[in-house]
Amino acid sequence: MISIFVTIRIKSGFFDRFVDAVYDDGKGSVRDEDGCFRFDVLKSSSTQNTIHLYEVYRDNAALEAHRSSPHYIKWRSTVEPWFDGPPERVEMETLFPSDEGWEHQKPSLLKW
Repeated sequence: MISIFVTIRIKSGFFDRFVDAVYDDGKGSVRDEDGCFRFDVLKSSSTQNTIHLYEVYRDNAALEAHRSSPHYIKWRSTVEPWFDGPPERVEMETLFPSDEGWEHQKPSLLKW
């Protein structure tokens, strides 16, 4: 499995709209994408108007499928003007849970 950690700074006045939009993208990711195993939306406690995303995908093909999905394309076109600078992204490989662990957790992601 691979994961990404994305930091997005949002222009003043757009934070609440951004959060609403990212919820839709996150829900679509775990609901509609077989290769998405995690999509966490985190609000920074120390930096105003900053969101962090932690996402886990089966492989690079699943990540590319995510970026081609209708919910992602809609989200990105909606929120990109609200970015306060380019997003920062860190790519990683997961160690724990195991790949099988991520697979077994998938059904519970749909219980919001």
